[in-house]
Amino acid sequence: MKILEVLTYYRPHISGLTIYAERLCRALARQGHEVTVLTSHYDHELPGKEWQDGVNVVRVPVAFRISKGVIMPTFGFLAWKYVRQADIIHLHLPQFDAPGVALRGRLLGKPVVLTYHSDLRLPDGLFNRLVDRVVHSMNRLAGTLAGAVVTYTRDFGSHSPYLSSYLGKKLYIIPPPVELVEATAADVAGFQARHNLAGRRVIGISARIAAEKGIEVLLKALPAIRERFPDAHVLHANPDTLGEDAYLARLKPLFEAHQEHYHLLGALRGPELTAFYRSLDCLVLCSLNNTETFGLVQVEAMINGAPVVASDLPGVRQPVTMTGMGEVVPVGDYQALAQAVIRVLSHRDAYTCPPEIITRSFSPDQTAAEYIRLFNNLRQGKKDSSAPEPAAYERLRHMKDSMA
Repeated sequence: MKILEVLTYYRPHISGLTIYAERLCRALARQGHEVTVLTSHYDHELPGKEWQDGVNVVRVPVAFRISKGVIMPTFGFLAWKYVRQADIIHLHLPQFDAPGVALRGRLLGKPVVLTYHSDLRLPDGLFNRLVDRVVHSMNRLAGTLAGAVVTYTRDFGSHSPYLSSYLGKKLYIIPPPVELVEATAADVAGFQARHNLAGRRVIGISARIAAEKGIEVLLKALPAIRERFPDAHVLHANPDTLGEDAYLARLKPLFEAHQEHYHLLGALRGPELTAFYRSLDCLVLCSLNNTETFGLVQVEAMINGAPVVASDLPGVRQPVTMTGMGEVVPVGDYQALAQAVIRVLSHRDAYTCPPEIITRSFSPDQTAAEYIRLFNNLRQGKKDSSAPEPAAYERLRHMKDSMA
């Protein structure tokens, strides 16, 4: 099957959306499908075209940016070319260009599927509010043109103003793909030695430095955590700052106040990322709004034995709720976050589960197989809009119940 994946940013840009797309594309290619990614040439140092793990990546020139969006004058021409060649069109939202691609798919008789990864939430300001409305309108139009809309969890789907309108019509639930490169004991020991972790309680966060990630909530919680655990230390992985200069400036005093106990690691990949998770006593995900819909990092931590403290947001609370590996706290409440982290650090063994079922439930090959089933059904004119709970999620809940 020839599959066209369309999204604004692709790897090596780091976000939950790009990581999801990369894992899915590689899994689809492993299963013998011809996968093309149409994306922006956001970094001119990257090649315009390249093969990555069996995936054909095509980057469209960017004329200029509007906030985090990109303007690509030649995108429409290239979209016609690659839509014609494809058997199925898969869009990743939010994306300004999505309705144009979806319309091309409809006109050429190609099934269109969109996966809705998160709401768009730009910084305050009149111009950003206008951009937000335009993108929301584009997303709505793309959803109208698509034959199926996919999300990670029914929890988020039923709470999202955008997705809830598709419940019982064309909303499908597919678990996200999670995989990590293996790390040896020597890799983990080396990572811990480089960052002087011996004798410390290590709290992890893996997130872009972006206003919606709520990093200040963890920074404000840290004094109370260190009062109970003076050896507590935070490692912050993947702190990309693209488009977030104002937010970074607001965080700077907090970073400086906790510089001895809060360490920015930069981008982690391969065995080093796995070693990071295996070095944690707890992972924190303190997002503030619906731009976070699941938090793949939670599952990455769990399959490496690290419990999680997560915000009580639709979708975001599901990994902890389904597995019991951690605690859920009110959004933006740094005092509740501090107490939850203290409980997890105090009774860590009570929050751990066997990793095998979690790993299998979020296997990229399983995610790819679910998409292929949906793609084939659409190509054959079959539809099942009941949005059933995936078998993978039922397995996780059964595991949690059996350990209670």
